[in-house]
Amino acid sequence: MPRQSDAETQFINVDFDIRSRSDLEPLLAGLQGQVCASCDKLGPRTYRVHGDLSGAPETADAAIRSLTSIINALPPTPRKLWDKATTREFDIGVEAAMQPFCYEMVLSAEAVDAAAKLNARIRFTVYAPEVPRKIVRKKRAAARAKRD
Repeated sequence: MPRQSDAETQFINVDFDIRSRSDLEPLLAGLQGQVCASCDKLGPRTYRVHGDLSGAPETADAAIRSLTSIINALPPTPRKLWDKATTREFDIGVEAAMQPFCYEMVLSAEAVDAAAKLNARIRFTVYAPEVPRKIVRKKRAAARAKRD
């Protein structure tokens, strides 16, 4: 993830995360060409498909509506895997920064409804801004000075 403390808080992307007890390779095959994704076996009978849209959307709302359209258009076999999954999640990524003071993101009723109809959760992940090394060194030096 890009991390710049002097930049403005911004939307990054919407990832999707699907977990199941069934092999999700057919689901991944049904999504190919429309998303960038990979399929992993996390343990015995635990599979995951994780990815995002091939093109970077401008808003979380647009990304969720695009992803739900792609899933709704899946052929029957991959769609059954989606429906049977133990976790279906759209993860909105936001990179925090010191500006602006307040950052708002609005999801339309249509995007929320489309995700709900797919029985998918919506998660927000906010990444903290990276603190420049110069500031970290000053804080460590001040802490050492206090101890001495």
